Amino acid sequence: MAGARKRKLMGEINVVPYIDVMLVLLIIFMVTAPLLTQGIEVELPDAAAEPLDEELLEDNQPLVLSVDREGALYLNVGSDEDEAIEAATVVARAAAVLRRAPKTPVLVKADEAVAYGRVVTAMVLLQQAGAEKLGFITDPLTDPEVIRE
Repeated sequence: MAGARKRKLMGEINVVPYIDVMLVLLIIFMVTAPLLTQGIEVELPDAAAEPLDEELLEDNQPLVLSVDREGALYLNVGSDEDEAIEAATVVARAAAVLRRAPKTPVLVKADEAVAYGRVVTAMVLLQQAGAEKLGFITDPLTDPEVIRE
């Protein structure tokens, strides 16, 4: 037993595998983050409006109904967020979300070139689904003194 050596315990952690995992996760998040935003191209009107309350947004992701330049409807719920949907589908999906979470903020994101009547139709669909309050998504005014015509 005189020839047996005792091994000394190491108190260090090898962090190289953790760095590799973090880099892979970083790349994954960098690639998927742009895909998480709603991909409907809408030219928003400018308005001097107050932003939504942060406390309201931290509890619930808002339900957003988009109306593009041609008047097609898109809802940020479901697997086909980038595809236009019918009015009945808007009502059904919005109603399901509002039944599950009644305090969900409901917003309309309409292109500034779309006909006013189409925006009103979109609002009526959301009211049929059970939305009591509706908000509009706009771009902030770049020059508050000048209102664009």
